[in-house]
Amino acid sequence: MDVKDTYVSSLSTRYASSEMQYVFSENFKFRTWRRLWIELAKAEKALGIDITDEQIAELEKHKNDINYDVAEKRERECRHDVMSHVYAYGKQCPKAEGIIHLGATSCYVGDNTDVIILREASKIIIKKAAQVVKNLASFAEKYKALPCLAYTHLQPAQPTTVGKRATLWMNELIMDIENLDFQLSNLAFLGQKGTTGTQASFMDIFGGDEEKVKKLEKTIADAMGFDRCVAVSGQTYSRKVDAYFLGALSGIAQSASKFANDLRILQSFEEIEEPFEKDQIGSSAMPYKRNPMRCERMTALARYVITDSLNPALTAGTQWFERTLDDSANRRLAVSEAFLATDAILNIYINITSGLVVYENVIKRRLDEKLPFMATENIMMEAVKRGGNRQQLHEALRVHSQAAATEIKMNGGKNDLISRIAADELFGLTEDEIKASLDASKFIGRSVSQTEEFLRDVAYPIIEKYCTEEIRSSISV
Repeated sequence: MDVKDTYVSSLSTRYASSEMQYVFSENFKFRTWRRLWIELAKAEKALGIDITDEQIAELEKHKNDINYDVAEKRERECRHDVMSHVYAYGKQCPKAEGIIHLGATSCYVGDNTDVIILREASKIIIKKAAQVVKNLASFAEKYKALPCLAYTHLQPAQPTTVGKRATLWMNELIMDIENLDFQLSNLAFLGQKGTTGTQASFMDIFGGDEEKVKKLEKTIADAMGFDRCVAVSGQTYSRKVDAYFLGALSGIAQSASKFANDLRILQSFEEIEEPFEKDQIGSSAMPYKRNPMRCERMTALARYVITDSLNPALTAGTQWFERTLDDSANRRLAVSEAFLATDAILNIYINITSGLVVYENVIKRRLDEKLPFMATENIMMEAVKRGGNRQQLHEALRVHSQAAATEIKMNGGKNDLISRIAADELFGLTEDEIKASLDASKFIGRSVSQTEEFLRDVAYPIIEKYCTEEIRSSISV
């Protein structure tokens, strides 16, 4: 069959990075299996089992050169992936063949490898999410004092600053980083628990010596970089672990989608745009278009991750007693693709935040159009200071504001609220006096100091902890 006649995942060809794809690759998986078999043999030998240095050396020699052709042929015959790889490893290591997988069940290699994959994939995700925070921190510092319209209900509200808004995007992503880091800190090695989690086969191997069985488990866990094993299990580690990790990825997707949607709206306002390359085509029909395609792609992938996070939750809830196998096929798809898709989201997020385009004059113009409405309370207070009646002034402002809004919406005119107020003797204010009060920086509250405090106390510590190198998107976005 021609390669063009087979399905290829877009996550591999278009979106996910090579480093994330490697973590979920055949080589990483089966080389980890072989590492686990080697550590099992070494630990068993150290605890008195009749295994020779020569056997272990033979296993070490072939830990990376996996004979896939032999394994695949054997699996077609025996219909068991672990036993087919035990068989293939044994063909390369005839002297060690008899001690490979000694006492273990399939989940010894399968589940422990999956735990290692969760760990390595999560490290990549955290590193990239922290790079997004770093990009946004630079953006927030630069624009911390640039006033802009803020919105509640997608209607203009009291102004904020461009930089302060960026702290909202950062804050949610930092929550996600801390959540995923928490899951990592609680991630435990399965160890060698046996077919139902009782370690009965190892009790048999060591003649009922529980201390040796426990020492065996700790030795292997240490060798694989874990400080502890799960306290109890059936045959597998709890499938709730997958649900926890994909829940954290769903959080990242939610945060990324919120950012992407905000930016799509800001781009339609012509205030801030995602990067647009010199030769990029926005539309096949409309040459002038600058579509926010990166943000749209982020939104699409985020929707996929959020819905995919339901898979491990359903799987965890339907495991029977010590284990069933209805988890396997689902996990092969759900866990890997959630990580690959989240990796893709962050690749795009890094790209966008490293090249955001800000149109300051448009931001100022749009704010100036609405600022008179937002200044009405200040105007009222100034008029009261000059002897006006607060209740009468409030009613007059309501009438003038409605009239100005009608002029804008119904007649397409300019906002003439200031001239209306100046013409009303009730206020005792000239147009120049009113305009002098319309300094946008007076309406942004603590936006600047809030941004500075957030960067200092929250963002920069995260950046310092996780950003050991500058990351740029390694794929075409």
